Amino acid sequence: MEQRSKPVTRMHALLVKVLVFLLLMAGCVKNRDFDPLETACNSDLVVNASFDDVRNLYDGETVQIQEDLIIAGYVVSSDITGNFFGVLHFQDTPADPTEAFQIEIDLRDSHLFFAVGDKIHIKLKGLYLGKSKEVYKIGGVFLSFGNISVGRLPSNAVFEHLFVSCGARQMIVPAPINLSELSENVGGTLVQLKNVEFSQSDLGLPFAVEREETTRILVDCNDNEIEMRNSGFSDFQADVLPSGSGSITGVLIKENDDFYIQIRDLDDIDFTDERCQDVIDEFTSLSIFFTEFADPSNNAKARFIEIYNAADSALSLKGWQIARYTNTSLEISSSLDLSDYVIEANTTLVAAADADEFLKVYGFLPDITAGSNSPADSNGDDNFELIDPFGTVIDVFGVIGIDGSGTNHEFEDGRAFRKQEVNSGKTSYTFAEWVVLNDTGGQGTGNDPQIAPDDYTPGTRE
Repeated sequence: MEQRSKPVTRMHALLVKVLVFLLLMAGCVKNRDFDPLETACNSDLVVNASFDDVRNLYDGETVQIQEDLIIAGYVVSSDITGNFFGVLHFQDTPADPTEAFQIEIDLRDSHLFFAVGDKIHIKLKGLYLGKSKEVYKIGGVFLSFGNISVGRLPSNAVFEHLFVSCGARQMIVPAPINLSELSENVGGTLVQLKNVEFSQSDLGLPFAVEREETTRILVDCNDNEIEMRNSGFSDFQADVLPSGSGSITGVLIKENDDFYIQIRDLDDIDFTDERCQDVIDEFTSLSIFFTEFADPSNNAKARFIEIYNAADSALSLKGWQIARYTNTSLEISSSLDLSDYVIEANTTLVAAADADEFLKVYGFLPDITAGSNSPADSNGDDNFELIDPFGTVIDVFGVIGIDGSGTNHEFEDGRAFRKQEVNSGKTSYTFAEWVVLNDTGGQGTGNDPQIAPDDYTPGTRE
C-alpha cells in the first residue's frame, strides 16, 4: 500500500509562519541593548574544584577535561556593545578577586543569558583546556592542520556546561589600580584605572578603525602606559576618543608579560577631569660632546665611543642619540639611542661594541652595550653626530659625506681624543680640537697605530 505523509494542519502551518516571522525580525534587529533574559537558575550544582585545580590539568598541550569538575565565578565581561565577542571572562569573587578565567563560547548576545554580576557554575567534563600567550582558556575544540587548540563552545552545548546560579545578581567592584603597579594585578579581572588619559597622538581618532581590532594608548601623568583594545565591530567604534582624563573600568587582560584593558561600553569611561600638564623631561646642552673614538689595531672587538658632560649638574639623555654615517653616506647608517641614561656632571659615558670583550680588555663594563655595526663599532673612517631630543646637532666628528680614509678625521687602527681645553660641542668638525692617530698619518694626523688597552682611556677624560 502507498505510504502518504500526514497532512499539515492549518494550526501547524500558522505556527510555522509565526516562527519564521520572529526569526526574520530577530535577524533585522541591530541594537543589542536588551534586558537579560529571565533564565532558569540552578541551585543543585556543587563546586568541587578551584581555578588552580583546573590550571594544574594543563601539561603544555591542549587537553580535554575528563573529570567531573565544577567551578564557579562571577561574570565581568559583556558583549552588549560588541566590544567582546565569543568569550566570557569571570573571576572568583565579586570584589578583591585573586583568580580569573575565560571560556570561549559561540553564542551571540551572550549578555542576555549571562549578565555582568551573574554567578555561573561551569561543568568542565568534556571541555578543552589550553593556554595561549599566558592566558588559560576553556571551551570547545578547534583543529587546524592537525593541531588542537581551544575554540568556541558550540551554542547548542553552552547551556549543557554553563549554568546561572540562583540568588541575586552581584555588584562587581572593580579593583582600583595604578599603571605603575600592573604587574601586581590579576589578569582577567575587572579593574578601574585611575588618573589616566588617551595619549596625545591618539586624540581626535575614533575608538577603532571600522572592522579592525584597534589599539589605543592610555597614559598617566608619569608617562606610564597601557594598551586599550577596541573592536572595529563595536557599537562605539566610530565615536571619537574623549580628550579629558579620569578613570576607566574594564577587563584587565594579560598577554605574555604585558597587560591590556578592554571596556564593555562607553559607560566604563569617566573622563571629566583636565588632562595632565606635559612634564618636560627632555633637555639640551652644549656641555655634552664627544671625547674619544677607539679602533684598536690589535682588537676590533674592543672598539668604543666616549661622550662627556662638562656641566656641573647631571643631565638626562632622554631623546638623545649618536648617529653614524658610514664612509661617504649622507644618510644615517646606524644610531644609538641614549634615552635610558643619565650622564653625571663632569663624567663620561662609554658605549662599547662588545661588552664582554670590553670587560676582558679594559677591566670594567661599559655604560652601554651598543652591538656590532653600531656607532661604537666603527672601523675609523666614518662620521658622527651627537643629536639632542629636539633634532639639533650638538657635536660632530668628521665631515658627513666624506670617507675618512687619508683625511684628518681618520682613526682607523687608532684613536681620536678631544683636547682638554675643549668644553662644549661643535656643529662642524674642528680638527684643531682633536688628537687623531691612525695607520696612515694623513693631513696632520699621527701615524701611530694604537694598542688596547694601554693606549686608551675609556671612562676617564685625559
